[in-house]
Amino acid sequence: MLADEITTTAWSVAIAVVPLVTLFLAFQFFLLRLPRKQIVEILTGTAIAVIGLFLFLLGIGVGFLPFGRAIGAALGALDQAWLFALIGLLLGFVTTWGEPAVRVLADQVEEASNGSIRGLMVLYAICIGVAVWVGLGFLRISYEIPLLYLLAPGYALAIGLMWFSDKAFVAIAVDAGGVATGPLANSFLLALALGASAAMEGQEVIVQGFGLVALIALAPIISVMILGILVHPETRDKE
Repeated sequence: MLADEITTTAWSVAIAVVPLVTLFLAFQFFLLRLPRKQIVEILTGTAIAVIGLFLFLLGIGVGFLPFGRAIGAALGALDQAWLFALIGLLLGFVTTWGEPAVRVLADQVEEASNGSIRGLMVLYAICIGVAVWVGLGFLRISYEIPLLYLLAPGYALAIGLMWFSDKAFVAIAVDAGGVATGPLANSFLLALALGASAAMEGQEVIVQGFGLVALIALAPIISVMILGILVHPETRDKE
């Protein structure tokens, strides 16, 4: 079982990385002509990243997915829906806090804005937004609320906020929706939702268990644009 997981993960990493390395080498040969020392550094860093990515994905397949389902099954057996939602708030926050892509986005925002938009501020906005919507997602599972009842008002709110939020924060918000649905959310939180849904009698796992990632993708779009309104309330008036 572990050998099959290792083989599958290695193949997935190879498919992801080999085309990028090939493209870089082609550019190096025809256009870039970088010094040999710099090429060695780039390839060494790429090799380290490949090893890290392989170990990370292998750990998710062997550890995160099984224990996410196990925790979800335990939470799904609880009678108190509010406790399920409260745990969802906590897990949504800490999972997003540890998401590598979210931290990269926050750092890039601070760098691109020359420090005028603090990366930590963006990071907190994304984490809080995801926490709230993961809590709502768990309530949806508990009470079997149709997914459309959350997505339709959520995207209507997001479209409305675009008229009032700072343009820079609108652009950041849209990208934040993509990075929040990284490997931690797609592995642990989704597995947890599936496990909880499977533990609740009479539920269709596919209908109720899936859909959480869509809510996670929506969450930062709303929270970051709200941050843009709070930080730069006068910008929209000037425009």
